[in-house]
Amino acid sequence: MRFIADLHIHSHYSMATSKQLNPEYLDYWARIKGIGLIATGDFTHYKWIAELKEKLEPAEEGLFRLRPELRIKLPFENSALEHSEVRFILSAEISNIYKKNGKVRKVHNLIYAPSFEVVEKMQAQLSKIGNITSDGRPILGLDSRNLLELALECSPDIFFVPAHIWTPWFSVLGEKGGFNSIEECFGDLSGHIYALETGLSTNPALNWMCSFLDKYTLLSNSDAHSPDRLGRNANVLNCDFSYTNVIEAIKNGDGKTFIGTIDFYPQEGKYHYDGHRKCNVCWNPVETLKHHAICPVCGKRVVVGVASRIAQLSDRTNITQRPNRRDFFSIIPLPEILAEITGAGESSKKVKQLYFDLLAKCGSEFDILLNHPLEYIYKTGGVLVAEAIKRMRNGEVIIHEGFDGEYGVIKVFQPGENAEFEAEESMYMDTAEKRIKKEQKLLNFDLAEYRRLVEEHYTLEDTDSADKNNKEPDTQLKLF
Repeated sequence: MRFIADLHIHSHYSMATSKQLNPEYLDYWARIKGIGLIATGDFTHYKWIAELKEKLEPAEEGLFRLRPELRIKLPFENSALEHSEVRFILSAEISNIYKKNGKVRKVHNLIYAPSFEVVEKMQAQLSKIGNITSDGRPILGLDSRNLLELALECSPDIFFVPAHIWTPWFSVLGEKGGFNSIEECFGDLSGHIYALETGLSTNPALNWMCSFLDKYTLLSNSDAHSPDRLGRNANVLNCDFSYTNVIEAIKNGDGKTFIGTIDFYPQEGKYHYDGHRKCNVCWNPVETLKHHAICPVCGKRVVVGVASRIAQLSDRTNITQRPNRRDFFSIIPLPEILAEITGAGESSKKVKQLYFDLLAKCGSEFDILLNHPLEYIYKTGGVLVAEAIKRMRNGEVIIHEGFDGEYGVIKVFQPGENAEFEAEESMYMDTAEKRIKKEQKLLNFDLAEYRRLVEEHYTLEDTDSADKNNKEPDTQLKLF
């Protein structure tokens, strides 16, 4: 059975999240999006577990579903989505902040559990270490390696995944507090890591630049802080529903049970490129290298984003050298497309009405974005929607990269462009080879030039950066 899974979200007990992040609305929005399996998030929080026990019921082994009487009716009549199946898998994210090898580390980790009993064992152990009640995503002064050990002691069936591995501030490979390899972080327990979460500012193709990641399955998840953001990133699986089947599919990553991922265009992620938001400086990795990572406006070091960090640790310029590449599909969320077409805001009444009208006619959001033939979308949604979907599928997009905490912008129409198009029948997606070439083009910087500059002029040793008075930077400047 083929289904879409979003395996990293939060509850309303996490800071800066929507009050609607409860089981009822998670089930509601999963049906709208076309998602079959969602993580619960936040299982370390006692009140959230109590709510889950009250509102969910057992389904297949290790999975749960919303009690039928709690299901929220969809805002349109006679839709098959009303009866679509949604399952929950128990999960949590923990923020590990600790010192290791003389450096403060800030790493976020995801944990999946097969039962409430295992969750309660973990809660008991973690409560001895720190406060797990103040936030759905607790902060613990615990080494990531030791967290993994504790989790495995609670149950060998627990599954452990480093979260959004490249994010500058909180991740295993992040520029600010991360490591240079998975082994450096998890040491003797590295063999228990089978999968890595790529994050919103990157996608599988970018990760293929690094051969040391070849042995891991690359997951994409939304990290949703409100239920309508489900599925920004997601995974496509082909297996029967059960905790064991899902985990085995991810571990194997074989292309038969783990098909691939659905991804935000990574340039839309808010840490894709480098720079300073306040100084209006946005650089690709080559520009950062040429400027010694020093902002020309304020003289301080820029925030180095995901593309640069991947480039630094990369050892490939040809991403097709990655073995066992899984397919991936780059998307723009449908409300963003409709907002661009109408010129109204994503949350406007106009866009919401158009969004639900399309769902009523066509099915789930993912069916519209990925599955339906363009001719069908043209007949049900009109020429502009069909043309926008065609361009999104083909990677024919206009990009303004995100940087320093600011989301990028992905558009399909040029400003003022005459949007009278003739919709044509198109393939479901381009071939994998064509899309790989497009992904390399969308990087918008020359990785070979970046590596040549590093080899000829720079090393990556620690030194002080240039000061605000235009002091000449040291050629040994640590850029990342």
